[in-house]
Amino acid sequence: MARRSRIESFSNPLVKRMRLLREKRHRRAEGLFLAEGLRIATEAREAGVLPLWLFLAEEGAAHPLAQALVEAVLASGGEVIDTTPAILSKLSGKDNAQTIVGIYAEPKTQLADLDRDAAPIWLVAERLRDPGNLGTMLRTGDAVGAGGLILLDESTDPYAVEAVRASMGAIFTQKLVIARWEEFLPWLRQGSGQLVATWLGADTQDYQAVRYAAPTFILTGNESQGMPPEYAAAADVRVKMPMMGKADSLNAAVATAVMAYEVLNQRRNQ
Repeated sequence: MARRSRIESFSNPLVKRMRLLREKRHRRAEGLFLAEGLRIATEAREAGVLPLWLFLAEEGAAHPLAQALVEAVLASGGEVIDTTPAILSKLSGKDNAQTIVGIYAEPKTQLADLDRDAAPIWLVAERLRDPGNLGTMLRTGDAVGAGGLILLDESTDPYAVEAVRASMGAIFTQKLVIARWEEFLPWLRQGSGQLVATWLGADTQDYQAVRYAAPTFILTGNESQGMPPEYAAAADVRVKMPMMGKADSLNAAVATAVMAYEVLNQRRNQ
């Protein structure tokens, strides 16, 4: 039943339970994750996603968007907890915590759940390790109207506090799937979809010389090692971006953004 309560004690069982969500094993065990900040919580609400528990400090509760969020959470059967900035810091692990922290159910989206034709662009990242890059890719996907992000193999946890924070709310607007390469490639080949790998090789083409077909799946490799050769070989086309300076590669999230906007611009100019 929906209710509103107040918690001011660090020893409260719910506070102890929720602060453990900063650790991956507890997130997996609970099927929950934490998102902080009014902006992210509002993005989630507008995407139709509400927290199961909403913690908020007094200074944040007066904002009209916070009031709308509280009403929505209570109407959905969630729990609103008025608390202190110190408790919010304990939950988020930050000294200067935001005035709102939401606890959300982790989506369990699978490849089979995706409608590949629902969007012209999909992002695919292989062994992505940096939560900041993951969050930036989600934001890029939201910006270009992508359907979502497919994380392959041993990638960083997308529901870590750092990744959720870096997504700036896009984790709620983009489909997110965690899969193995051995699962992804057969699924892709069962339907439409052009797989485009960012790759340096003998048959690599300039990224602006290729005509991209929808839906386009943009595959980006690991930040430091790139992708395995067999992954690149399985792609329909391999592309590269010119490097005019001394650096030999772009940041993985930046390269993904450049590619995504090229695909978007081709569609806009058709």
